[in-house]
Parts: sequence; structure tokens; C-alpha cells
Amino acid sequence: MEYLIFLIAIVMIGGLLVVPAVRRMRGGGEAMRGATRAADPGAYGFVPQERLDVRLPGPDRELIDALEEVQRTQDWQPAARLLALTDAGSELRWQRVQTLAGAAAFELAQAPGQGGMWLRTWRVAAPKDPGAAAVHAEFLVRQALRDPSSDDFRMILEEARTVCGEAALLAPGDPVPYIIELGVARGLAYRQADFEELWSKVTERSPHHMGAHLAALHYWCEKWHGSQELADAFAHAAAASAPAKSLLPALPLFAVFEHLPEANLVRTLYQSAVVTRAIEGALFAVREAPADHPVQPHVRHLLVWFLVRAERYAEAMEQLRHVDGHVGAVPWSYGADPAAEYTVYRALAVAGWEGHGGTPATLPH
Repeated sequence: MEYLIFLIAIVMIGGLLVVPAVRRMRGGGEAMRGATRAADPGAYGFVPQERLDVRLPGPDRELIDALEEVQRTQDWQPAARLLALTDAGSELRWQRVQTLAGAAAFELAQAPGQGGMWLRTWRVAAPKDPGAAAVHAEFLVRQALRDPSSDDFRMILEEARTVCGEAALLAPGDPVPYIIELGVARGLAYRQADFEELWSKVTERSPHHMGAHLAALHYWCEKWHGSQELADAFAHAAAASAPAKSLLPALPLFAVFEHLPEANLVRTLYQSAVVTRAIEGALFAVREAPADHPVQPHVRHLLVWFLVRAERYAEAMEQLRHVDGHVGAVPWSYGADPAAEYTVYRALAVAGWEGHGGTPATLPH
């Protein structure tokens, strides 16, 4: 029964009896309406689709408060204060820089020429602020990678590389400017030797930084400058060398995701040995890592996607309990409507849970 529900939802998403990579998913709203006829996620206390926060993968009240004040007043100082108080070597700083840059990029897309003015003002008013330089560099990378076919693509990335250099000089021990340059390296097609030299600068400062590994993984993927074999080797080497309580054992799951076939008719793909090992590695990582690890929600979101496809609904529900309310993460962010993509899978998880006799009362809390 649960597999029939899954196939019906996939048909409504894509119009074909295939399981496409999430980057190809469309029609999430229709799939959601079909899935919720079989189950009611609201009965589990899940957040309604229209209230899901697409900005972050998980909660960060200080960041949201600062961002909302910046957007309301167009005053950059709350963002500057927040980053100044965030440990330069922490994964939290990387995530906060990403979110602030993403917010500025979104504002500019909504209001060309005017949106995100607070970031430009911040850079002019505080040219020696390393936080401003880092956010500006990430903003430029995002602007360029939105349209790699643009005539301005290389020019924007060259500017981003310059700003990364400025940010690195302002905060020599901070790995974030070098992590941001990994995106520049991907777009400008650095030679492998040059990329590895850049990577060494990251690992000198933070050798087990999960966010940095996620950024570097893209370079080694087949769709950029590597191959499935190189990406797998990078991910498994990082997982094997991970210290205790690290999220790096989850990295192979991201490598698997990036190399899934565009169309799949084999039901057992997501129950294969390769996928199962990657899922188990990610489950181990989230169990062992600190509960407040800022990158942990990224892993849990991808686990939801894989666990639903593997028909491991009880485990998917467990992940949903931890991340529901925020959807700013892969795989949902690859879609045109992240909230809709997420709610499709959430509804499928609920339907599968109930198909095996589960109820809101029997879900562990």
C-alpha cells in the first residue's frame, strides 16, 4: 500500500512513472494534495506548508532576529554585531554568512537595483569588517552561479575571488573566506592542483569542517570538474578520518545524492548496499554529533529524502521531528518551491508510517 502511495505521488510530481532526481521535480503542490488525502501531517504537529521557513535548515533565533531587523530597517549593524559575536572558526559562522548573503541575493532578485542595499551600505561604511567582506563574497558567488551562461559570469566570480582575499586578510584564522572561494574555484574551473592548494588553506584552519567538505564535494562531482569516483573517494576519505562526534560520516550520502541517475525505474535502488551504507553512515553521524551542531539539520533533511524513498518511514518520521519548520537545505532548495517539495516527502512519510500501523500517539517524542 505504501509503495502505491509513493508511485501516485511521483506521477503527480513528474507526470511519468519514474523517480527523477529532486532537481527535476515539479508540481510539488499537486503531489502534496494527493498525498494528504491519505494522511494528515497536521495531526503530528507539523508546521503548515505556508509557514515553513525557507531561509534556514534549522532554528537560529539570533540570526532570524538580526535578519528581520536588517530587512525591516535596512540597517546593516544587527548583522555586523551578530557575526562579530560568532566564533570565527565555528560552523555556525559559515552558516550565518551563507544565510545573510542568501537573503541579500533574494532581496536583489525581488527588487533589482534596490534589494539588498543594506549589504552594499555595510561594505562602504565598514570596509575593514571581515563579516561584511565574507557576506559580500558569498553574495557574489551566489549571483554568478545563478546563471553560469551569463556574459558577466566570470567577471562576477573574479570580483568574488578578490573579496575573498580581502576577507581572508581581515581575519587570517577564519576558514570562511577560503570556503567561499571553493565556490569560485568551481565556477572558474580551477586546476585540481590549484583547488587542492586552496583546500589545504581550509583544512589548516578547520580540518573537519562539515560545511567546507560539503562545498568542496561539488568540485569533485561529475557535473563540475571531477567524477563519481573522485567524489566518492573524497567523501569516504573524509568520513574515515573523522574524529568522534563529527558529521563527516554523513558526507558519502551527499556524494550518492549528487550522482543519482536522472531517471530510475528500479524500486530497489534506494535499498541497495551502496545507498544503505551511506544512509547508515549519516544516521550514525546525527546520533553521535552534538544536538546543537549547526550543520546537523542539513544531514537530517537529506536523510528524510532518502529514507522515504527507501520506504523506511519510521526513521524518516524521526528525522522530521527534528527539522520540521525549516526547509532551507538540500534537497528541497534545488526545487523551485522548497516548501512544496518538502511537504510532499513529509506527507509520504506520514502515509507510510500510518500504512504500517503508526499513529500520532505511537510516534516517539
